[in-house]
Amino acid sequence: MGDFSALPGTAIVVGGTGGIGAEIVRMLAARGSRVGFTYRGNASKAAELAGDGVEAQQLDITDAAAVRRVIDSFARNGGVHTVVHAAGAHVPMRHLSTVDPPRFNEQLNTDTAGFFNVVAAAVGYLRDSRGSLVAVTTAATRRFAVRDGLSVAPKAAIEALIRGIAAEEGRFGVRANCVGPGMLVDGNAERLIADGDLDDKALDAARRNTPLGRFGNAVDIAEAVCFLASSRAGFITGQKLDVDGGYGV
Repeated sequence: MGDFSALPGTAIVVGGTGGIGAEIVRMLAARGSRVGFTYRGNASKAAELAGDGVEAQQLDITDAAAVRRVIDSFARNGGVHTVVHAAGAHVPMRHLSTVDPPRFNEQLNTDTAGFFNVVAAAVGYLRDSRGSLVAVTTAATRRFAVRDGLSVAPKAAIEALIRGIAAEEGRFGVRANCVGPGMLVDGNAERLIADGDLDDKALDAARRNTPLGRFGNAVDIAEAVCFLASSRAGFITGQKLDVDGGYGV
């Protein structure tokens, strides 16, 4: 498939070294796009992904000035046709009653304000290319997962911003959509299992609550992202596609 081979410019993946982000980088490149991706701290993984037509830059998305510099740098090769926001630091699972306000504010600043920094820097380029913005959020904004509020609340705000961008930027040809991952066998789930936040009992309950009876993987999410970014989804905007095995049913 060469969905992006005829498009000038670059697809930017913010958060390209995570389990989901790395698969998105690989898939966009395999389907013909030049790719620029960012990473916060995993320089070794970034070096593995970078190569012919794939460029990596370190970035803290809470630094608005740095975000603009990096987006401008990626755009120097013919502009930007796609922006995928897949950034998301590991978030421990906690009941909301146990989260103190400074920790909650920190998460909002990292996730939601960080996403807005990316949008503010990229929207002009997306207008020029009549391009696509895709945010990777979570299926839990549709069906709440207990103890996941610290992750879900900021991502719900991102989904609201995506709808706003779709409504306001459609006149410039810009499309904006979300992909909501359910439980996966890779990515953040691996860290939650390693940290003890998800034990066998919790995993068994998650499987019972998933009609397909199994968990997905990063490739499933990347497929949905690349579809929404491509011209095959050219009349889709302001939507959220949950890739969750039916968890939200």
